[in-house]
Amino acid sequence: MLKQRIITALLMLAVLLPALFHSDPRPFCLLTLLLIVAGGWEWGRLNGLAFGAALACGLGLGALLGLAWWQFGLAQQQPLLWQVTGIFWLVAAPLLLRAGVAGWPRIAPALRLCIGLTLIGLAWWAMAQARVQGVALLLSIMALVWTADIAAYFGGKAFGRRKLAPSISPGKSWAGVYSGAIGVLLLAAGWTWAEQRCGTPGASLYGRLWAMGPLAMLGALLLLTAMSVCGDLIESLVKRSAGVKDSSQLLPGHGGVLDRVDALLPVLPLGMMLATL
Repeated sequence: MLKQRIITALLMLAVLLPALFHSDPRPFCLLTLLLIVAGGWEWGRLNGLAFGAALACGLGLGALLGLAWWQFGLAQQQPLLWQVTGIFWLVAAPLLLRAGVAGWPRIAPALRLCIGLTLIGLAWWAMAQARVQGVALLLSIMALVWTADIAAYFGGKAFGRRKLAPSISPGKSWAGVYSGAIGVLLLAAGWTWAEQRCGTPGASLYGRLWAMGPLAMLGALLLLTAMSVCGDLIESLVKRSAGVKDSSQLLPGHGGVLDRVDALLPVLPLGMMLATL
């Protein structure tokens, strides 16, 4: 399993990193759009659709996003879109987690399917727009999620006793959440310091938050960390309701696309909301 994880990760990095750092953002946006098609297919399967219908959902989502890209481009600022999406996540995530696994099937299947596909598509749109604005902005948002996840894993392993949501994800603990938050604060402090001295102030999310003031930055970072945990928990809730361990087996050793991006789904639009205030 570990060997599979390493091989898959190296292959993905070999493809995505050159595209990410290419001077033209389009290769990265196109590659990630293909992953979103796979994510849409996985979402359809998690919501009970047969293979063909789920594939149609993924392809339809990709086609709509591609059409929007062609029609409107990715350079235009859309703060209202991110405000509406961010508020939706802030309201919906606590309600879903409070209802738990038992509450998921009570939502109409068509509604679950459409809202999920919309949120997956909006996460890609936020990622693509962030990449167009600059690699530093996108990387700073994604690094927040990666840091929170890694710090939570090691903090939970070392100190985790009180479980966070045992009926949804038994492995997660409150110690992991606190460790993730500390990791994110350290990352943001180091990134902001380096950006002020060696980079372009305001190029990253952290630079933009720092410009709002230390207290605003602290609140925003804690909010984003909490929402990364919510994204992870919500996908676990959906998988538990569907009776599956992974969203698919497309990425050997890692599960599916949604398993890799679940925490990013709320954080990307919320990050863009904060970056465009």
